[in-house]
Amino acid sequence: MEAKRTSSAEAQGPRVRGAEALLKRLEWTVIRRLDGLLQGDYRTLFRGAGLDLADLREYQHHDDVRHIDWNVTARLQQPYVRQFTEDRELTAWFLVDLSASVDFGSDDVTKRTVAREFVGVLARLLTRHGNRVGALLYGTEVDTVLPAGNGRLHVLNLLQRMGARPEQSAAGATNLRDLLVAAQGIVKRRSSIFVISDFISAPGWEKALAQLAMRHEVTAVRLLDPLEMELPDIGLVTMRDAESGEQLVVDTHDRGFRERFAAAAERRESALLEGLARAGVDTLELATDDDLMNSILRFADLRKQRSRLANWSGKAGRASVGAHLSSWSGAPA
Repeated sequence: MEAKRTSSAEAQGPRVRGAEALLKRLEWTVIRRLDGLLQGDYRTLFRGAGLDLADLREYQHHDDVRHIDWNVTARLQQPYVRQFTEDRELTAWFLVDLSASVDFGSDDVTKRTVAREFVGVLARLLTRHGNRVGALLYGTEVDTVLPAGNGRLHVLNLLQRMGARPEQSAAGATNLRDLLVAAQGIVKRRSSIFVISDFISAPGWEKALAQLAMRHEVTAVRLLDPLEMELPDIGLVTMRDAESGEQLVVDTHDRGFRERFAAAAERRESALLEGLARAGVDTLELATDDDLMNSILRFADLRKQRSRLANWSGKAGRASVGAHLSSWSGAPA
C-alpha cells in the first residue's frame, strides 16, 4: 500500500502551515498585482549600494558623509559627494517591533498583522529578484536574529517566527533604542533597512535611528490604528495600557474628553514626525484600516519623486562641477 505523502509544511506543524497559507494569499492578492504595477519602477523602490563611481554633485542634506570627495571639496571650497552606480542586488533587513502595543487593533486587524503582511510582501518581492533579507525581532528585547538569506523558504521561516511569538501583554515599556543599537552592531554591510514599529517607546530612539541612517538606507514603517488618534462617542469604555496593564474607565460621551484625547494624540503625532524628520529617514505609514498594496504604491511614488529630484540635482551639480573645475584648471568651459 502506498504511503500518504505529506508536504514539508504539513510535517512541520500548524505554524508553518499558517505561514505558507499567508504567503500564498499575499502572492495572489498583493505581490502579483504589485509586480505588474511596479515593473520598471523596481529600482526606485529598492536601491542597491553599488561601488562604481559614476559622477560628482554638490553635497545635500542627508547625504552620506563618507561619500564626500575631499579633493574636489578643497578645490571648490564647498562639499561635493561621489555618486556611485547602483547595483540591482541588495541586502534588506527588517527591524520588527513586536512589543505589546502592536497587538492593538480597533477592528479585526491588529498592527502586528499589518507588520507581518508587510514583511511577507516586501521580503518576497526582494527575494524573487535575487536579493537577500534578514530580520531582528524585538519583544521586550532583541531576542531573534535571522541572518540574511534568500528564497521562498527563507521568507516562510521569517513569517513563521513572527507568527509564533506570543503576545507581550503588560510586559513593560518598549525601548526602541535597544533594537536600533543592536542593528548597528549586527548589520555591517550597507543595506536597505525597514524599521517596523508603532514608535510607542521610551524616549531616546531618535539619535540611534539617525546614526543607523548615516550608514544605511533606512525607512521607518509606522504602524497605526485610527482609534489611537480619535475616540468615537460610544459611552463608557475601559481603556487598558497594553504595556503596563493599567486600566482606566472613561466616558466617551464627554465631548471635552474626546477633544483633549485628540489634542494629545495630535501632539504625539507632531513630536513623532519631527523625530523621524530629524533622523533623516523616509516614512511609510501603515494603518490597520488601509489597503496594503495602495500603501506600498504610495511609497513607490514617493521614491520615484525623490529619484527624479536627485537626478535633477545631480545634473545641476554636474554642470556646476564642470564649470568650477574648468575655471580652476584654466581650461575652457
